[in-house]
Amino acid sequence: MGNITKRGTRSKVIDRPSTEPVRLKALHSKLYEAIMREDCTTIETLLRNHPVNQPMTVLANSTCYRLLLNQTQSIIPIHLAAKYQKAQSLLCLLEHGADPEIRDTRGHTTLHLMLLHWPITSATWTEPVNRLQRIQTDTQNHAVMCLHILCEHGALVNAQADNNYKYSPLHLATRYGIYPVLSILAQNDAHVNATDKSCMTPLHLAAGILNKEMTEMLIACGANVNCTISTTGNTALKLAVCTASTKAGRLLAADISCIRLLLTNGAKVNAQDHKGQTAIHEACFGGREAIINLLLEFEADVNILTRNGEAPIFMFLQHRSNIRDTTLLDKLLYLSYPLKLTNNQGILPTGLLLPEFLLLKETLIRLLQKPLSLQVICKNNIRKFYGEKYKQHLKQLLPLKIWDSIYSYYHISQLLK
Repeated sequence: MGNITKRGTRSKVIDRPSTEPVRLKALHSKLYEAIMREDCTTIETLLRNHPVNQPMTVLANSTCYRLLLNQTQSIIPIHLAAKYQKAQSLLCLLEHGADPEIRDTRGHTTLHLMLLHWPITSATWTEPVNRLQRIQTDTQNHAVMCLHILCEHGALVNAQADNNYKYSPLHLATRYGIYPVLSILAQNDAHVNATDKSCMTPLHLAAGILNKEMTEMLIACGANVNCTISTTGNTALKLAVCTASTKAGRLLAADISCIRLLLTNGAKVNAQDHKGQTAIHEACFGGREAIINLLLEFEADVNILTRNGEAPIFMFLQHRSNIRDTTLLDKLLYLSYPLKLTNNQGILPTGLLLPEFLLLKETLIRLLQKPLSLQVICKNNIRKFYGEKYKQHLKQLLPLKIWDSIYSYYHISQLLK
């Protein structure tokens, strides 16, 4: 009877908060701080109670490396060391079993994260002369040291990010213009012709942004200059020409030295994509004379047709601004033989259909319908055979009067009279 209690008088059970989360929080904070200070002795001690590949959850404002007030972040120790270029901490973690291939929530390995957080520095000086430049140089050197450490400890230099882009480390380095990384990755057997989710190689990325230095380094590392994107058939040359020929490329006078670099290293100037378009089609569509002249210098075929029967001059005549450039129009008319103004459906270029170019359209159609004399046919064939590249060489072989006759051409302004 003594054990019976009155109804409704049961004693309350008091839930005491567990000390485990508090202890774990303190452990994570200490390990975070030790990695940032590169205190390897403390790191080794803390790893006895914390699995090296287990994420840490810390308050970002609990250290000097804060993000937002009271914001928490979960990060794996080796990822933290890599993101902040803490070489000694990185080496210590690897020696204690850290897995460089463990991925974050976005599918990035340690090497990917290091490249995504590579320090942005200026390379305009040969030797640092002030405090800021010395800090930037030191930061860059620490990043390079971390990269060497990762490669020496088995990081997979060809691992693709587990996301929509499937970038390899070389793709990331190229995408973000991290020039010093390319040769290091290549020396550690990175596949220079690896493709991403879009079937693009690092060279495609470099050429597409007209980065001459990256393009040159990738070629030196063995990149296939004529590799095509399987989904489109585009080459690095065509991507570079496309970028430099855009409206922004014309307005900003984008450097075309990357295009010349590709050509001098064996890029096939007349390579066609899946639609049959070549670099000269893109250049003519953009109407940038410097690029057209450069391609002609490397024997671009100005009469090659797309799958839809479009000649380069057809692409040129698509834009009003191109047609107003009578000097370039004269040159393309002079080189186009046989002249083809329509596509396979018999449709004329859009620009030529504008009311302001009615007289030009009628003149070109008459020119197209006019039978060519045997003399004109011979001249056209000679120009087509020798091209622009050997134009001056032919001048040394022929009498000047004959050479002038072959390479003289009418001006559209004269035809419109």
